[in-house]
Amino acid sequence: MTSLELLINLIIIALLVPTIIYAYRLNKNLEILRRNQNGLAQLVNALNDATFKAENSIPKLKSVTEHSSEGLKEVVDSAKEIKDDLLFINERADNLADRLEQVINDGRHLKPGTAEPAPLFDGYEKASSASAPTDDADGGRSEAEMELLKALRSIK
Repeated sequence: MTSLELLINLIIIALLVPTIIYAYRLNKNLEILRRNQNGLAQLVNALNDATFKAENSIPKLKSVTEHSSEGLKEVVDSAKEIKDDLLFINERADNLADRLEQVINDGRHLKPGTAEPAPLFDGYEKASSASAPTDDADGGRSEAEMELLKALRSIK
């Protein structure tokens, strides 16, 4: 045997030792994997079942969402209509309150026996003043006018 053959054999031996060690470790890991193969199969089956259930739940969830969104849309539309009505009523009430305040201020400046102030409700004033009894102690004001004045004074 020559020294070159000896050197090649030593190199092969040096390379075979780590290969054998690696093969031994790989064999141990494969044994562990084989032992846990049933558990891994159960885990994969459970994952498949969960995926299947999730896929089946999506159409149901979409259906419920569409149904509830329709109901919610109806409620929102109704709320918008009510909001518009309330804004209109509030605007009318503000206008009437301004007109009432103006009539009351004009009435304070009038002396008894002078000309009547302008009607407050466009024709309703004449009808209500004809049917309402007057109280002579309060300068000829009707009972309704007195209650209205009390209410306005309590607001201020």
